Amino acid sequence: MGAQLRVYKRRIRSVTATKKITKAMEMIAASRVVKAQRKVAASTPYATELTRAVTAVGAGSNTKHALTTQADKVVRSAVLLLTSDRGLAGAFNSNAIKAAEQLTARLEAEGKQVDTYIVGRRGLAHYNFRERKVAQSWSGFTDEPTYADAKKVAAPLIEAIEKDTADGGVDEIHIVFTEFVSMMTQTALGDRLLPLSLDEVAKEAAPKGEILPLYDFEPSAEDVLDALLPRYVESRVYNALLQSAASKHAATRRAMKSATDNAGELIETLSRLANAARQAEITQEISEIVGGSAALADATAGSDR
Repeated sequence: MGAQLRVYKRRIRSVTATKKITKAMEMIAASRVVKAQRKVAASTPYATELTRAVTAVGAGSNTKHALTTQADKVVRSAVLLLTSDRGLAGAFNSNAIKAAEQLTARLEAEGKQVDTYIVGRRGLAHYNFRERKVAQSWSGFTDEPTYADAKKVAAPLIEAIEKDTADGGVDEIHIVFTEFVSMMTQTALGDRLLPLSLDEVAKEAAPKGEILPLYDFEPSAEDVLDALLPRYVESRVYNALLQSAASKHAATRRAMKSATDNAGELIETLSRLANAARQAEITQEISEIVGGSAALADATAGSDR
């Protein structure tokens, strides 16, 4: 009984230490997700307005450009997958990876070659373990991405879209990230980054009664689109990185809260078991004392006879 009680006490100490760690991680994630939310809110209007500007230029000209013109036959597509560098975030990474794999399977079923670009060590580890080819990867900044990080990620994508497919370029770019909806809801989704679908943007604007303005371009619409291309890709990638970071922190907070609650329940269960073991030990000791006392009394009574 004594050995069993020591085992319970040792496990209680271990689980208590784990609970302190998960509680601290929950508090850290809660503070980080608030900062990440503010950055998402600050970057979203810029990305939205820049998309509208590109749409206005594309709709107001007949110029064929990588930003707004779909290739007659798409030969190769690029898929940018955003994951995190660290785990302990529930199904955050697995959902994003699953969405990327579904998108890749759909593109390949359409007869397209797929080049995969990955942000985050978790996504890269998943693909390396399965020996899948990765065109390029980045890591080390997923918790707090900056615009400089977005430019670094966007640069090879812009270079690929500007190349001919015969030279290793791509005809379209897709991005898979986790959209931050609320503290309890984060959704992994895939979105086509380039070329921008003017029809879809027009449909979104139609219910609001918005009319896209008409422009005259100097020196030309193509030069304007060339200038907007890197800004558009960088802003969209930056916003997606921020959305992914906020979603990761929210997922970590939720996972650590669940772990803390489970640790508390386990401590209660182990405490009850330890109390039962201690009570059984006390009962056994009392029984041994009573039994020894009775045996001693019998022995004394026998000697008196």
